[in-house]
Amino acid sequence: MTDESKTTLHTVLRSQRDALRLKLEDLSERDARLPRTATGTNLLGLYKHAGACELGYFGETFGRPSDLPLPWDAPGVSVEDDTDLFATEDESMSGVIEWVGACFAHADATIEALPLDARGSVPWWRPGNSVTLERILVHMIEEEARHAGQADILREMVDGAVGWHGADDNVPDRGVGGWASRHERLTRIADARA
Repeated sequence: MTDESKTTLHTVLRSQRDALRLKLEDLSERDARLPRTATGTNLLGLYKHAGACELGYFGETFGRPSDLPLPWDAPGVSVEDDTDLFATEDESMSGVIEWVGACFAHADATIEALPLDARGSVPWWRPGNSVTLERILVHMIEEEARHAGQADILREMVDGAVGWHGADDNVPDRGVGGWASRHERLTRIADARA
């Protein structure tokens, strides 16, 4: 792989980060935190999770620790508490966004400092925890793309906002009536196959 390949992978990762971040734009603190699924998935939690993952995968994996605390390092908290998936009572939305930005900056420094074939070890992967920077970049792109897709759906549930980068940039403008008509058609098709 070349420097160009590394630049491409890093650009795609940043694009997924941006997609997650944009789903928080113009939301109230409540709407960003409110669980939208039975398991508690919420927009701010998805963003916080992305930061925690990057901090671990681009930090500890490559022997590049950070002074940033991981969510499960708080007193009385464990990894099983899943505090990387939601903002706790003591965390503000702006504080989480700032912390995630710092996590991404730490990850960027690792990506910029190391070649794609740099070796690392993911302690929480067993067996086969030996990896390269290239493998972790691909893993994190996959992880964040999955969460960006979840965020797309969650944000649409909040206020109907759709699109990859915001402002409906990659979705046809059907208007409220057009989307309602489409919804009715798809329901008819599904009902006919019942």
